Amino acid sequence: MLLRLLRSWRRRHHPPQRGGALAAALVILLPAFFPSLFTPLGHAFPSLFSEWNAPKPMHLSLLRGALERKTSIDQQSVLWAPLAPQGWKPCIESASTSSLPSKSNGYIQVFLDGGLNQQRMGICDAVAVAKILNATLVIPYLEVNPVWRDSSSFEEIYDVDHFIDVLNEEIPITRELPKEYSWSTREYYAIGIRATRVKTAPSHASANWYLENVLPVLQSYGIAAISPFSHRLAFENLPGDVQRLRCKVNFQALAFVSHINALGETLVKRLRSPVRKQPEEFLNEVADENVQEGPGKFAVLHLRFDKDMAAHSACDFGGGRAERLALAKYRQVIWQGRVLNSQFTDEELRGQGRCPLTPEEIGLLLAALGFDSSTRLYLASHKVYGGEARTSSLRKLFPLMDDKKSLASEEELAKVEGKASLLAAVDYYVSMHSDVFISASPGNMHNAVLGYRTYENLKTVRPNMGLLGQLFLNKTMEWTGFQQAVQAGHKARQGQIRLRKPKQSIYTYPAPDCMCQG
Repeated sequence: MLLRLLRSWRRRHHPPQRGGALAAALVILLPAFFPSLFTPLGHAFPSLFSEWNAPKPMHLSLLRGALERKTSIDQQSVLWAPLAPQGWKPCIESASTSSLPSKSNGYIQVFLDGGLNQQRMGICDAVAVAKILNATLVIPYLEVNPVWRDSSSFEEIYDVDHFIDVLNEEIPITRELPKEYSWSTREYYAIGIRATRVKTAPSHASANWYLENVLPVLQSYGIAAISPFSHRLAFENLPGDVQRLRCKVNFQALAFVSHINALGETLVKRLRSPVRKQPEEFLNEVADENVQEGPGKFAVLHLRFDKDMAAHSACDFGGGRAERLALAKYRQVIWQGRVLNSQFTDEELRGQGRCPLTPEEIGLLLAALGFDSSTRLYLASHKVYGGEARTSSLRKLFPLMDDKKSLASEEELAKVEGKASLLAAVDYYVSMHSDVFISASPGNMHNAVLGYRTYENLKTVRPNMGLLGQLFLNKTMEWTGFQQAVQAGHKARQGQIRLRKPKQSIYTYPAPDCMCQG
């Protein structure tokens, strides 16, 4: 019926040659003026129309209280104060004198999938495996990310010379294979079964597994290509020197290329500078290498709230029936319904702390902890599901919220624009240098930054997901009670050292493997 109305209107009011453009404009504008016409279509095609209706605040009473909050100078002083020494310090040098073996057993290649931080952990593991096997590591190959479609190579992200120099007494590393092995490429392994490919490495494999299964391949062919390789080395029962080597790679050897560091440093300086009256002043600013950092403080919020996470969680995020149907359809297409959380109700998931925090909820958490409306907040995020409509409550609470695009010009972003791994690297750099870091939900970025900031004794807020889930379920709670509960539940979650437990990642919890008491 809608299409018939459009055709009829076009024939009566406009000549045929202009009809196409006018019809397209009408399709775009009609939903804004006649939303009732599109309600049936929204039910039939929820994935197309679900985000046209902006989600409403889910915690309106708390939001009102947060907008009227007042924070004392003493509270602010405590909130921004650096962590006191905790009796731990970096300790990654080998206990024994390290030297390269007289002869390598062959070449190790690894092919790493995932995003920036998953690949980063894979690189650290690859160095450790090369050490275990007494092999030469070829600079790791980074697979094209199927989600972000980023083909950035190791050399485009990390400083290769620095990587090799830092590890030159640990393992031999080569940028590329010699001519006799030039056939060993990603394409070669993609078109058939190859004797030199190892594709059976189990998750968290032991050192003995590599000695028993990969070393014979090296000895027979002089080369072994391991794929897949992500999360393929255990965290337990490894020599202490190998554990410390993993941390040496992570915290010393993996340095970003100069243009990423330069852009990251520019953003940090601007975040520490006095707030401009007009955002355009940031974009017109000419970076001056001699200008010292200002005294201003800032926090980084890693907001992971993309469509994949929202759909996989099976939680309700306040977008109504259309959004629930859209996410259910997406869940079915991507995971064929194999999502454990979909067996539970929203109330059960929230009560167990299994729902990612929305931008509104993370804003309420920050406000309850004492961050006021003058807080300089840097948003480290790729794309928020629901766009600006979803982040509107967060921006009301923190109007001085910035990201890469608001702080840098198009020219400054040109080398990283459209490249998810390079953009994530810039966010990682800024997160390393912030006064406070907080992540809205666990994930590879959260884990990587948490590990670095633990290693450097920097303040990092870890949301108490179980507590927050229960608080947000209580629709009668007033702001004062919410604030008191949040502060009490996060006193010991602001950067205090947590020793790694069995099977936990050394990259998230570097103590005691890579840190010493003293």
